[in-house]
Amino acid sequence: MTLAPVKALLDRLRRDPPDAEIPDDSEEGMDERPAARAVRWNFILVWFMRMLALIWIAKGLGYWAVILGADSAPMPFESRSTGFQATTIYFAIIDLVAAVGLWLTSTWGGVLWLLAVMSHLILTVFFPRIVTGGPILIGLFLSFIVTYLLISWLAASEE
Repeated sequence: MTLAPVKALLDRLRRDPPDAEIPDDSEEGMDERPAARAVRWNFILVWFMRMLALIWIAKGLGYWAVILGADSAPMPFESRSTGFQATTIYFAIIDLVAAVGLWLTSTWGGVLWLLAVMSHLILTVFFPRIVTGGPILIGLFLSFIVTYLLISWLAASEE
């Protein structure tokens, strides 16, 4: 089996169509070819945000399980400290709202998710008895933030 047909198809996809027009309002020196050969960062951003939305739905539902007593905690939610109750309710609400915003790929969803994840990281560092999170979870959250910001920047610069 030869690779000539595949190579010909890839070559055809890389070059511009012969009758493609370049808009007149373009600045000189900028490449105005279609991004057929480039990575579509908007597409990657949408799917990354949806993956994060699924993770944050599970995280928010986990907090609701704690509130409703569906977890395997030794003491009921009502008998825990006020600080624990407040943070659990906060994350039960903000995580699910952020997940909806991420799934819709809206700007407010990304901002609310950043608020939720930064709140989790700050509370993990300063109040480790109330919000648990080890170095692996902190590293995972930080990698999510860096990846989200990088893909968002690449998607914005693509346009």
